Amino acid sequence: MPDTVSALTLEFLTWVSSRRRTYVEAMEAWRSTCPRQTVWEDALSDGLIQVESGRPLHESEVTLTPRGLAVLNRAKT
Repeated sequence: MPDTVSALTLEFLTWVSSRRRTYVEAMEAWRSTCPRQTVWEDALSDGLIQVESGRPLHESEVTLTPRGLAVLNRAKT
């Protein structure tokens, strides 16, 4: 995980943590084909978010990992 995260990543983590978010909802809101805006991919590869499995993909929930929660909490202080 990087020492610092971008403002866009913090916005994404705040968005995810604000209420229950499904995978489909997150993809509709945050997927990008722009190589400069890879917030979804970066958060996933940095271990900041996870997709809860066990349900159909459209019902799967996107949540912060403990690492993602720590990054968000650190940014608020």
